[in-house]
Amino acid sequence: MDQRISLITLGVRDMERIAAFYEALGWIRVEPQDGVIAFDLIGQTLGLYPIEKLAEDIGMPVDALGRGASTLSYNVRTREEVAPLLASAEAAGGQILRPAGDVFWGGHIGYFADPEGTIWEVAHNPFSPLSPDGAFRWNGY
Repeated sequence: MDQRISLITLGVRDMERIAAFYEALGWIRVEPQDGVIAFDLIGQTLGLYPIEKLAEDIGMPVDALGRGASTLSYNVRTREEVAPLLASAEAAGGQILRPAGDVFWGGHIGYFADPEGTIWEVAHNPFSPLSPDGAFRWNGY
């Protein structure tokens, strides 16, 4: 198995509301397929899928899916980009969970939740500079 994640799928209750949230952040929706609303990222795709269909695909009841203790992270090039991106998320209907601020390891981060509770971290990691196209690697490019 190659070390990669190709598709991140979020099981959502209100497809259009969540799609509108990501569109308000400036993301561009690609042609839908098989009930999935997709946004192509750098090297991956974020897919929105009805939570009932996701549960059916997995073979579990919706209530058994729970809410995982995980975050999706969006890294930026400078610490000054964190707060405005959090403000954009809030203006689009997200909830700020932690405002932008410095952290013990030397970075600058903040957290927001989309309208259905998916948690995003916005981070500047001075030890992991992004590639020219914005790709992230743990020890930078």
